[in-house]
Amino acid sequence: MLLAVFTVVFALGLVQKYPCGHTNWSSNDVRYSKMCYSDVPYLYTGRGFAEHQWPYSDDDQRYSAMEYPVLISYFAWVASEITAVVPSGPSEAVRAATSPDAMWGLPGMDKEVNTYFLITAFLLFLCGLGAVFFLAGASPGRPWDAMAFAASPMLLLSALVNWDLLAVLFTAGALWAWARGRPLLAGVMVGLGFATKLYPLFLLGAFLIDAVRRRRPDLIATAAVAAGAVWFLVNAPALATGPDRWKVFWTFNQDRGADLGSLWLVLAQRGHNVTPHTINLVSGVLFVLACVGILVLGLRAWRRPEVAQIAFLVVAAFLIVNKVYSPQYVLWLLPLAVLARPKWRDLLIWQACELVYFAAVWIDLGGWLETSSGNHTPYQVAIVVRVLGELYLVAMVVRDIWFAVPDDSGDDDLVDVGRGEADPDRHGLADAGHSNA
Repeated sequence: MLLAVFTVVFALGLVQKYPCGHTNWSSNDVRYSKMCYSDVPYLYTGRGFAEHQWPYSDDDQRYSAMEYPVLISYFAWVASEITAVVPSGPSEAVRAATSPDAMWGLPGMDKEVNTYFLITAFLLFLCGLGAVFFLAGASPGRPWDAMAFAASPMLLLSALVNWDLLAVLFTAGALWAWARGRPLLAGVMVGLGFATKLYPLFLLGAFLIDAVRRRRPDLIATAAVAAGAVWFLVNAPALATGPDRWKVFWTFNQDRGADLGSLWLVLAQRGHNVTPHTINLVSGVLFVLACVGILVLGLRAWRRPEVAQIAFLVVAAFLIVNKVYSPQYVLWLLPLAVLARPKWRDLLIWQACELVYFAAVWIDLGGWLETSSGNHTPYQVAIVVRVLGELYLVAMVVRDIWFAVPDDSGDDDLVDVGRGEADPDRHGLADAGHSNA
């Protein structure tokens, strides 16, 4: 049932992208007014995939390097190789003789770009199915918690904006493996996730707190070593074939300024001088302080927090202080949120705020939210609404952790990681006055 619901939601998400595909992704009015934008088709011609180039071997610098971690680059390249089986554009010789900017205008290339998008969508669909499967088993005894992910309105809107569902797959896989006492596999999943996006690395912090509370340092050691080894092995082909292009992801994020969706952008648009160096320093300090606070919360709570609760708090803290908060980043939080706070009311309140931002960012990029005086106040309000919705869910999770009562066994730190079946009220709040809605 969970897989079927996800299939329907994902299919509707594909339909939502139809207006952009129907106009060959070329109309700004359509992609912003219909909110159907996706990075996927533009990078097919913009990063050399239309010529089926390995993303780390463009020695003549004909194309810009992929500004993503390696597994996304590999994933995009594999999709281009599949697209090459059914090409509709011109020959390789014609493509090589055409400038990258003019590539999309070649005969048959519009159809080929759409083919590439659909192939990528199918591969991401498989990733989503895997994520649903893992989430259904990540909280033993409570498989239906995953329904809040499978039926999520923000999943419908965001699944095909970028390649983030690949990272979601590995995040869900890591939670599933840890819940079953498989730290080696959990570490492998974290390593794969870190090679896809940065945030899955933060799961190790949640694993650390869980291992300390259970007095099992061997668990976190195994997971951390496995994560580091897998991350290095996955990155090795890129490092061997194009180290300079491999570095682009790291330098790009270090040097970029305040970007879409961030509170830093609100400050910049309101006239404050926020340089990349200032943002890097201040956001780094704030994130470290937040992590220290989460560590104290996790270690001092009466009852051992669930891994998803700690992971949700860490990732939420990272996103709130980060210099960019793209609309699809809601997918980073979604699998963690549905396990950390499996209450539809709170999840829908949070996603309603995300929906406000999702609409606002495209309308603002289309130029329709800019006021007559040239400011972006409505868009800035949408950013604040989004963050407030996230902070609301953070407050609910913190409350669940702090007011949870110890396990009846009297030694909660030694309870097995999968408590679902023995814990129908999984947050076990201390009295009726604190009961979950």
